[in-house]
Amino acid sequence: MEGVVVEAEVVSGNKLGRKLGFPTANMDISSRTDITNGVYRSTIVIDGLEYNAMSNVGIRPSVESTGRWLETHVFDFHGDLYGKVLTVCLVEKIREERKFSSVAELRAQLEHDMEYCREQNR
Repeated sequence: MEGVVVEAEVVSGNKLGRKLGFPTANMDISSRTDITNGVYRSTIVIDGLEYNAMSNVGIRPSVESTGRWLETHVFDFHGDLYGKVLTVCLVEKIREERKFSSVAELRAQLEHDMEYCREQNR
């Protein structure tokens, strides 16, 4: 794995990603000061298998939130990750974290981010 690596337990979030069609594995990374906030093309290892993904690192400015989180949307994976300790590799920062004026605007940006990440992984 090349990039910044995070290993942490998946915890329950506010489930907004699931409502938007982008369920995420949420990890509290408040103690990590070596990672800059933003959206990343990433990979994640689940049960020994590596999946492509996209991740957000930060404070989630578009929703009311506390703490600093790593949220990873895993491509082509369906399953329960709560309580698992997973390894995420942040491969490439693709943009800064920012506040969106609406959920629709956030969803449109996530679609664009996912398209970019999938294209880079081909």
